[in-house]
Amino acid sequence: MTYSERAQAFAALHQPGNPVVLYNIWDAGSARAIAGAGAKALATGSFPVAAAQGFADGEQVPLEFVLGNAERIVAATELPVTIDFEGGYARGPEQLTANVKRLAETGAVGLNFEDQVVGGDGFYSIEEQARRVAAVRAADADIFVNARTDLFLKEKDAAKHAGLVPEALERAAAYAEAGGSGVFVPGLSDPDLIARVCEGCPVPVNTMMRGITLETARQAGVARCSYGPIPHAKLMQVLAAHFQALE
Repeated sequence: MTYSERAQAFAALHQPGNPVVLYNIWDAGSARAIAGAGAKALATGSFPVAAAQGFADGEQVPLEFVLGNAERIVAATELPVTIDFEGGYARGPEQLTANVKRLAETGAVGLNFEDQVVGGDGFYSIEEQARRVAAVRAADADIFVNARTDLFLKEKDAAKHAGLVPEALERAAAYAEAGGSGVFVPGLSDPDLIARVCEGCPVPVNTMMRGITLETARQAGVARCSYGPIPHAKLMQVLAAHFQALE
């Protein structure tokens, strides 16, 4: 199967109401475990990739390691792989395009790309982030660009999330027009608000599965369900518990 065919197959898994489930992995070993359990696709999470190597999240893992890790994961499985690429390890369009070209060369058919300023404050403006999404798209015509907005993740008061939906949809529309394949809304867990985003979004919607169930996501029209740092955190708890149970 060619790169383009794998990318298209991955995109086809994004079906509103019948979401692709991505139980996020962090290396080739965890990739093989989840693939063997019956997954249809694989996705890294930036936090577990960082934590597994002793780094903090937020592009603290060296780019060369991220790319090498992606290449090892792709080589370990026949499943399509998408990489949490955070803010693309660059701000300007030219470097973003160059970085994503290198990511595509690993064989990864998708990436998460966020609109918070990594290592800074706040968010890129809608206009600048749309230009950044366009730069990511310019790297490869087939790669699945999961354009992430961190509006809900950054606002810890869930009571204020309803007021953020209009801006989220404005960002979603701009990112989709710039070449985004899907929109990721981590931090949003209210089923009615998720449904509003799904109804108003021109591309498939991805949610983080913290505080909601798969059935809730299906009913809301979600097309992609991600577990982010949860799998790694649970496994580390099990590891510690096993050690503590030793006699």
